Amino acid sequence: MLPDKSWEYADYEEYGVEDPRISELDGTFYITFSAYSRYGVRIGLAKTTDFVNVERITMITEADYRNCVLFPKKINNQYVRLDRPHSQIMPWSIWISYSPDLIHWGNSKLVFKPETYHWDEMKIGPGATPICTDQGWLNIYHGVFPTMNGAVYRLGVALHQLNDPSKLIGIADDWILQPEDSWEITGYVHNIVFTCGAIPENDGTVKIYWGGADSVMCVGTAQIQDLIELCLNGKRES
Repeated sequence: MLPDKSWEYADYEEYGVEDPRISELDGTFYITFSAYSRYGVRIGLAKTTDFVNVERITMITEADYRNCVLFPKKINNQYVRLDRPHSQIMPWSIWISYSPDLIHWGNSKLVFKPETYHWDEMKIGPGATPICTDQGWLNIYHGVFPTMNGAVYRLGVALHQLNDPSKLIGIADDWILQPEDSWEITGYVHNIVFTCGAIPENDGTVKIYWGGADSVMCVGTAQIQDLIELCLNGKRES
C-alpha cells in the first residue's frame, strides 16, 4: 500500500500510511493502518483476499488515533477492535470499540492504561492481532518508558476474557521483549522493539515479528502457554 491520491480520503494519507495490522474474518483479510496528514493521524480500513488487490473501505476514526487492530472473529455478533487514542488529559491507553458493520464504531471503553513506575508508564498501544486461546484473548502490546536518552519501547502481554475482551484476566508485570541487539538499540529511532503482527502455530508456538529501531524487521518465537502463564501467575496488581 502507498498513499492513494485518487480515493475519497486521499487528503488524510498525504504524509504516508504505516503500522498495518491484519486480521482474517470469513476468508477476507482486513487491514487497519495509520494514515498521516497535516490534519493528524487517522485509522484507515482496507481489505484483500490475495494481497495483490487491496480495496480501501473507509476511515474508521477521526484524529488522533493510532495502533488499531481488529479481533479476528465477531464477539457477541459484533466486530471488535482495540486502539490507542491520544489525549492530553490522561495517559495514552488501550481502548476497545464495537461495530455492527466495520464502518460505524461506538460503545468505546477504556481497557487498561500505563502503569506508573513500570516499564510501560509513558504510553501503551495494541500490537499484534489478538490471539484466541482456550484461556482468553492473548494481546501482545507495546509499552514505552521515558529516559533521559529518549523513550524505550518494549513488548508485553495481557489476557482478555473471551466473551468480553473489555475485561482483563491479567497483565504480565514484566515485559517479554526489550531492545538488546545492536540493530534494536541503534537505528532510525533508537531503543525500539515494535510489533504489528504475530502468527500462532499449531504446535503451540507463536512467531512474533517486530521492528528494530525502526530500521530492520526481526522475528522470534515463544510458547503461547508461557505467555499466558505470565498473565496469570506473573500479573501485576490491579
